[in-house]
Amino acid sequence: MGSIIRLENLCVNFDDRFNLHNIEWTIEPNQHWVITGTNGAGKSALAAVLAGVGDIENGTVTGLPNNVGLVSFEAQAELIAKELKKDDADIMDVISLGTPVYEMIFDNCQDPELAHSLVEKFGLSKLLDRAFRKLSTGETRKVMLIRALSSKPDLLILDEPFDGLDVDTLAMLQAHLASIIETTPMVMVLNRFDEMPDFISHVAYVDQGKLTLTVDKKDDNAFNELYQLLHLKTTDLSVPEADPANKLPALDPSQPLVKLNQATIKYGDTVIVDKLDWTIQQGQHWQLSGPNGSGKTCVLSLITGDHPQCYTNDIFVFGFQRGNGESIWQIKQFIGYVSTALQWEYRVSTSCKNVIISGFYDSIGMYTKSTDNQKKIADQWLALLGMKDRADQPFNKLSYGDQRLLLIARAMVKHPPLLILDEPCLGLDDMNRQLVLALIEKICQGSETTVLYVNHHAEDKIEGIENYLGLKKN
Repeated sequence: MGSIIRLENLCVNFDDRFNLHNIEWTIEPNQHWVITGTNGAGKSALAAVLAGVGDIENGTVTGLPNNVGLVSFEAQAELIAKELKKDDADIMDVISLGTPVYEMIFDNCQDPELAHSLVEKFGLSKLLDRAFRKLSTGETRKVMLIRALSSKPDLLILDEPFDGLDVDTLAMLQAHLASIIETTPMVMVLNRFDEMPDFISHVAYVDQGKLTLTVDKKDDNAFNELYQLLHLKTTDLSVPEADPANKLPALDPSQPLVKLNQATIKYGDTVIVDKLDWTIQQGQHWQLSGPNGSGKTCVLSLITGDHPQCYTNDIFVFGFQRGNGESIWQIKQFIGYVSTALQWEYRVSTSCKNVIISGFYDSIGMYTKSTDNQKKIADQWLALLGMKDRADQPFNKLSYGDQRLLLIARAMVKHPPLLILDEPCLGLDDMNRQLVLALIEKICQGSETTVLYVNHHAEDKIEGIENYLGLKKN
């Protein structure tokens, strides 16, 4: 079934509208792929490359067959545009009626018998004499499907092939595709996982013009994680509301959350942080980056009140000037905190739902009876995380990445004015890292909480975080 198709270090430009970057992808002869990702990620662009579309600026594509069948919105729009050009009656003596459907399907058709059968199944028999451009969008799509399927392609590329099809037509098309899997390798672009045919063997995940993940569908764990990532990236669910019964004291909106004036931390003659000025305003998301030893944790502990030198510095947090008699708990009530150290500490055997509820009480484990509203909010968080069916699973039996997601939800249930995520991706593989980043993006989009994201690498950016502070090792 064909040869191996390889895309190596591939960079492709699409009329300066979109670029694919550094694509590394191998399609084996007996594989059928789905390309997935969020809107605008580059799914259709990657599929189009296999049909020879785009200007290759770097890298190579090898093994592509000559006969590629392509069905996509772009190809559909191109065909319609060509037909509309025939309306330029001012340079013709006659008014063009456009190409009839029959001609569109049967000119250069490699398998007329199949084409006639599909025309019947798609319900287009009465439209064969009609001009192609007079068809509805759904009818045009059906014509393109028939053309591609009856061209005996060596590779079939279907970009959202099921969009706009009624239930019966969808079932018919799925059945036909399943009948040709032994002879025709397929690459589909799909937004919805529930439309994925059973015969699909591999999934490619595209994000911001890059092929970031490829998953073998037989790998249940990897496939479920990808499903969860897509859910987080594309769900209409927003960050659940706070519990009115657990409302935090109101802060003065005209005041910054945090203000460090010439903050300095030193041990003897060793200066860790030197005269740092930093103001965090409400609703202003920050990324704090720097190598080991640059003082990131020290700066955080000045904010949280855990560093002994917070009283020898000029620090203003949540309306308090440090050192004026406020308690550490008055400060901490306004902060949600997630770190690898917290995950190590959170070793109690409690359910996923109770881990989230424990955030209302700032406890590790549950020692207080929760309210109905707290349970409802926890359920909403589980739904957002794509973990609704795991509410009663023990926390300590989850993957490291899912534990991290739950601890972020736990930190967020009270909608703290400041959420500190200290190296939240530390120890996570690439897939779980993307899950955590997707959740942080969601929080940045839809809550009154200000996010402080702490990590090693300034280039590891998150959409929605537009303020950066980089520390250097002294």
